[in-house]
Amino acid sequence: MLSLFRNNSPFTVIILFIFTLLVKFQVLLHPVMPVPVEGHFMYNYIIKALYFIFRQGAFAYTMLAIVIIFIQALYLKSIATRHKLFPRYTYIPAFVYLLLTSIYPPFNSFNETLLVNWLLLGAVDIMFDFTQTSQPRKLIFNASFLLSMAAMFQFTMFAYFFLLLVGMVMFRSFNLGEWSVAMMGYATPPYFLACVLFLLDSFYLYAKWPHIGISLSSDVVSPFYIIVVIAGLLILLGSGIYAMQQNVAMSNIYVRRDWTAISFYLIISVVVAIFTDKEIKTAWLISIPALSIVITHALLLEKNKRFSNFIFYFSLVFLVFCLRAHK
Repeated sequence: MLSLFRNNSPFTVIILFIFTLLVKFQVLLHPVMPVPVEGHFMYNYIIKALYFIFRQGAFAYTMLAIVIIFIQALYLKSIATRHKLFPRYTYIPAFVYLLLTSIYPPFNSFNETLLVNWLLLGAVDIMFDFTQTSQPRKLIFNASFLLSMAAMFQFTMFAYFFLLLVGMVMFRSFNLGEWSVAMMGYATPPYFLACVLFLLDSFYLYAKWPHIGISLSSDVVSPFYIIVVIAGLLILLGSGIYAMQQNVAMSNIYVRRDWTAISFYLIISVVVAIFTDKEIKTAWLISIPALSIVITHALLLEKNKRFSNFIFYFSLVFLVFCLRAHK
């Protein structure tokens, strides 16, 4: 069964879409409307704009979220393929992303973190091209701009500024002009947003923007569920790190640098998720892309297929447990 997702055939996309509908079926049966979040004015404006299209159609919002997740899964696979993160082309990254986003139902409703993930994935994709480009300043500006835009949605996303620094240090030799461009790109979104809010006489919204909290939501099934979820994720992450050490060791210097950046991406995402307001129930969704990429190694370990098959079926059992716990 694992071989269905290991293939790089276009027909695998159809299989992934069917898998998506199956694991998201419970969410589609119980769709929910997006809820505005105090202080997150950009997200609230997007909800107001979508209201003119979907009105009170909760199913439409939920279906839109699932389509976004599916496309993000394919984009994650595209990043892994174009930057040769794995020794073979495969749809496993997309499969793992779809699986992990299904362990917690709120992840599959229309939410702010889904939009933020687009910005983060786009920035990481651009950063991986820093080393091999004839237009480095253009790419540096675009990557820093996207990372700053993420912070316009959620204040705690400013921590991804450190990911930009990691990318500049690892992928580029020091150049004062390039660092100046990076700072300009990062300063552009807050500057223009301040101008727009000033013109709309809504500058007071900026005062409500800074929010830091502890993202430990009380919306859980039971302590046992939390223990099993944490244990399951740690097992999957540990298996991914174990397999990654073997796969990355055989890669070239550019790919190893990419994996170092992904490691920082994962660490920063966990820290950001912890210190995001508990009102954002989907805060931990920002860690799923990097986590999916790491776990993919465990499912692609060619030297020990028993190990990769075990992790595959373990992940399915883990998913079934999470789905049944939220019935």
